[in-house]
Amino acid sequence: MNSVQKTERIKLSNNREKKREDLKERLTTAAEALIIEHGLGGLKARDVTERAGCALGALYTAFPDIDHLIMAVNLRTLDRIGAALKLRKAEWSDPGSVLCGLASVYVDFALDNLALWRALFNHRMADGSDGPDWYRQAHEVLIREIVAPLAALRPDLPADLRVTRAKTLFAAVHGVVHLSTQARFTGAPRDQLKSEVIALVETLVRGSQPAA
Repeated sequence: MNSVQKTERIKLSNNREKKREDLKERLTTAAEALIIEHGLGGLKARDVTERAGCALGALYTAFPDIDHLIMAVNLRTLDRIGAALKLRKAEWSDPGSVLCGLASVYVDFALDNLALWRALFNHRMADGSDGPDWYRQAHEVLIREIVAPLAALRPDLPADLRVTRAKTLFAAVHGVVHLSTQARFTGAPRDQLKSEVIALVETLVRGSQPAA
């Protein structure tokens, strides 16, 4: 094979990859819109491909299965949550304020993007797992932003315990939001949700202070 043939083969391969990536973007955008409209439970492969303007088989050219398509939507959602958390961090001066602010942003995001937020936690793979390692690691954005202010509050804690404490704090906030958005009788009223979450975090921050 001469150099011209090699160049043409590379161009052809690059074009195929670009078309595949474009198709993935169209399908992900279509699935995202359908989840917003009908929820994760109403997502059907045929509806996605019709919305994206392609044949049903094209979905399985771009993704191994519909689970991987849903993961692509969820990765977009995680990116948006991460960007929202980072955007606001500069507004808060001390670690306690940062934690309360992060919780406030999380509540706002959940309420403003309810169907996509629910899809993050409601989706399970066909085998019942939470997904591959790279997908589970992507969810660490929900914990990562909490660790730094916790470290400032409790520099005495070992790094692994700070991560565990960050997960506990996230679980507490997420649980309150989840119950409230499900309209459970144990959840906070929707119009009081943010103030109650902030009060919870303030209480947890006070309780996390090392003993004098």
